Amino acid sequence: MPAGDTVVPPVSREELAALGWDECDVIIVSGDAFVDHPAFGTAVVARVLLDAGFRVGVIPQPRWDSLADVGRLGRPRLFFGVTAGNVDSLVANYSPTGQR
Repeated sequence: MPAGDTVVPPVSREELAALGWDECDVIIVSGDAFVDHPAFGTAVVARVLLDAGFRVGVIPQPRWDSLADVGRLGRPRLFFGVTAGNVDSLVANYSPTGQR
């Protein structure tokens, strides 16, 4: 990738094809929506890997009851990285009063 080009990590096969990529080196699976901003950990990790020359894709908020979303970008060449996101799933399941 030439210096100065900005690549937004793809979240779909269409975006992957638009970049001219046939696969990702790394796919990050996140429990959060993907926001390409340095306040979000997934975006920071994706940008660091992109800057290092890796092809990085992101699968935001996959369905927990199906493998279809996890396969959205195909199989990565190197690995899947998985993060729960900014809010721990245990905390997300409770209201402010402590009830489910």
